[in-house]
Amino acid sequence: MISTTVSQTEPPLVSTRRFDREGEKLLTQYETLLSNQSVHWDAEYRKIRILGKGGQGVVYLSERQGTDLFRLPVALKMFSPESYRDVPSYVNDMARIADISSRVAVIQHDNLLDLHNFIENGGVRIMVMEWIDGYDLRELMSEQVYGQSRKRLRPERWAYVNKVILCEGPKQPRFKPGIAIQILRECLAGLAALHRDGLVHGDLKPGNIMVKRTGAAKIIDIGSAMDLDQISARRRWSPAYAAPEVLSGNKNTPRSDLASLGYVLIEMLAGQNPFEGLNDLRSLLAAKQNLDKRLKDLLPADVSGNEMLLNLCQKLIAPDPSKRFPDAQAANLDRKGAADFHRQLVKGDLASEYEHDLRLWLEELN
Repeated sequence: MISTTVSQTEPPLVSTRRFDREGEKLLTQYETLLSNQSVHWDAEYRKIRILGKGGQGVVYLSERQGTDLFRLPVALKMFSPESYRDVPSYVNDMARIADISSRVAVIQHDNLLDLHNFIENGGVRIMVMEWIDGYDLRELMSEQVYGQSRKRLRPERWAYVNKVILCEGPKQPRFKPGIAIQILRECLAGLAALHRDGLVHGDLKPGNIMVKRTGAAKIIDIGSAMDLDQISARRRWSPAYAAPEVLSGNKNTPRSDLASLGYVLIEMLAGQNPFEGLNDLRSLLAAKQNLDKRLKDLLPADVSGNEMLLNLCQKLIAPDPSKRFPDAQAANLDRKGAADFHRQLVKGDLASEYEHDLRLWLEELN
């Protein structure tokens, strides 16, 4: 059971209606709630299944149970103290995460995970989050989802999905350029909102980008986010998707987020991880510093042959951060940014209703 308090400053309302004794008692309680500065109740969450496990803890799909049979699916992230040296270090880091979570919750951007609460139960911290009904990019680029689509869809529908949404790649399925750029643009919009508030995500990768069944993309795992003006002793990032300057020991910046998102874009377009098989830091760093030179060989012909798309990839993942786009909004909306590529498709009568196409496809996966 979780204790919940809500501030309330509205003045009480006075009713002249006549009630029996039970009604008068209910009315008195109502007027008491209106006059109090805070409202307190207990909330119960029923765990349904595990959504994921990681270095920070475990995320459960849960159901918030209210009065009169009200039910709300939410995600509960329970932060593990296991990796901390002592209780004070756990509590201090949780306070940092709680502060950042509060700031993200206020942003309320369509392409960022909605955060509902940050609570404590017996000392353990729990983040209450929006449950996203959909798939992360890692799942969508899996052979399992690709095979499931091919098996379930009618031949003519499967041909359309192959042409517009997803097709076979050298190592894994790859997204068609229009869809990949649609997902990229929504992530850039979410990143721009984070960066405007002085935050960096710090761990962008396919598993941290969800595509809802509505077709919209959302950035998740806010627990890895950091304040640009504060140095955190605990940084979490995935080496394969970290910018070269981060691998070299420098701090995360908005342009580091752009490089990480650029690696995700290249993987979506190429149908393979550009750093697959590189496990040691030196090899990984060298590959990232030379990736812009390898793009034409790595990307399929319909991508590498498009100068605007190739330039977009190169400006996201440039080894020198100063040669990347100045910020996420510029990467999305400036000349030769992602929006320009979509406009190119519209002019060539090659565009589709991307979110609609994604929504229909994800419905068919169910």
